Amino acid sequence: MKKLAVYLKGVRVQCVLAPLFKMFEAILELFVPLVMASIIDKGIAVSDKPYIFKMCALLIMLGAVGLAFSITAQYFSARASVGFAKRLRHALFEHIGKLSFEQLDSAGTSTLITRLTSDADSVQSGLNLTLRLLLRSPFVVVGAMIMAFTVDSRAAMTFAVVIPLLSIVVFGIMFFCIPLYKKVRLALDRVLCTARESLVGARVIRAFCKEEEQAKEFEQRNDALTAIQEHTGRISALMNPVTFVIINLGIAALIYSGALRVDAGIITQGAVVALYNYMSQILVELVKFANLIINITKSVACAGRISSVLEMPVESGEGTASVNSECDNAVEFRNVSFAYAGAGDNSLEEISFTAAKGETIGIIGSTGSGKTTLVNLIPAFYKASRGSVLVGGADVNEIPLAQLRSKIAVVPQKAVLFKGTIRENMLWGNPNASDGEIMKALEIAQAADFVAAKQGGLDAEVEQGGRNFSGGQRQRLSVARAIIKKADILILDDSSSALDYATDAAMRRAIAASQGDSVVFIVSQRTSSIMNADKIIVLDDGKAEIGTHEQLLASSAVYREIHLSQFDGEESA
Repeated sequence: MKKLAVYLKGVRVQCVLAPLFKMFEAILELFVPLVMASIIDKGIAVSDKPYIFKMCALLIMLGAVGLAFSITAQYFSARASVGFAKRLRHALFEHIGKLSFEQLDSAGTSTLITRLTSDADSVQSGLNLTLRLLLRSPFVVVGAMIMAFTVDSRAAMTFAVVIPLLSIVVFGIMFFCIPLYKKVRLALDRVLCTARESLVGARVIRAFCKEEEQAKEFEQRNDALTAIQEHTGRISALMNPVTFVIINLGIAALIYSGALRVDAGIITQGAVVALYNYMSQILVELVKFANLIINITKSVACAGRISSVLEMPVESGEGTASVNSECDNAVEFRNVSFAYAGAGDNSLEEISFTAAKGETIGIIGSTGSGKTTLVNLIPAFYKASRGSVLVGGADVNEIPLAQLRSKIAVVPQKAVLFKGTIRENMLWGNPNASDGEIMKALEIAQAADFVAAKQGGLDAEVEQGGRNFSGGQRQRLSVARAIIKKADILILDDSSSALDYATDAAMRRAIAASQGDSVVFIVSQRTSSIMNADKIIVLDDGKAEIGTHEQLLASSAVYREIHLSQFDGEESA
């Protein structure tokens, strides 16, 4: 929590006022037993009704003022915790957006989402409880003991025995349960993982008739979760009966010793009632404090996970070099090698080639050969392990990221659309694009027909992830969004895999006709998609063979095998 304290800026006043008003409430609460004792001893004992009414009015006033203090404290603590969580989430989201692809890969998407949601919620809840109870509960326990000794020191010796016993039971059960709660969390994660896999992979499960197996796996993990929850629950359930046994024994001893002292005329009946009330207050506050410690422990663990993400170094985005628009080679690879973090071997090995303005570069290879990795080095999503990647004659690692990526448009393997309208998604490519420019880009991407057929046209709704469009439609909309950017470098990373051959060919011809000086990189599994490219890069285990379609058919066994497997030995254009 200490590292996250910077996000308390702006709510520090509330962080002071919340516990302060809670302390005021606690002080008033400690006076209630004394007022009750006074009512019994000075009012009821002598049947002084005016005094009883006056003291009852005082009790009501203490309750009302205490309630006002409690509501005020809750208001300030809620404002402080919500404001803190808001700043924390904003900072975390902004930080994640600046992480490199390599860091995102190592952290994992689901983990980062958990940090932004449930972990942040847990920290917010922990701060709220801390501001309200961390000082109040110990204050009431200590204050009740002190007040008890002011009433009658000898009878209050019972407190000196009961409070340590209560503390041992409450905190002993608490510390024993904390590791069990962690096991519950892990078991719950496994249940949620199974549920998520079953929902995401529902079609695959049904296609392979694995419903029963998935149901059994879920049942097993759910049973394991239930077992650890029941075990933890049985232990934590001991807290209330054991503490009540101790407190009732203490109360019995207190009443017995108090009765003897009342009979001897040493103390009054009201004093015994006051001592009883102080004993009850101590029990309630100790149980509250134990639950508070458990919540704080969970919150601190979540805060640590959030801090670990915030401590990840971000992409600097700074550089002194600039892209030279006059350079003939738009992209150049010089002896580039790349290895993913923790990988044993390089994914790319000594790759060298140039892409001049207006050229189309085809990239092909088997699954896992490094095609996507290669194009991801151009916008500096990843950094080369060795060698240099140059755009406009400058090393991509020395160009400011904003300048570099403004000149590149990428269509990733998985077509990604965002909730909104078709127009809003298209404007990601160019915020100032007119409807005419958008329709032109849609025509090039072979998407104009189905967009026009949609109710609302460009204003047709796009659901989350574009799930109300087919795979091919999502791909064509993604291509149109990249085309409308009019970037110097267009990267199509297997962006036509869901298209039929005719639509794919029509889209490639339209892109080539509007290409101008832009360099187009086409990553594909089909030789038909790249056979007319100016250069074709064939990747095999990270190593490259480069040439035209005819040259590679003659010299590259890998390319020839891929081509012949798709055309049954026939040359096709």
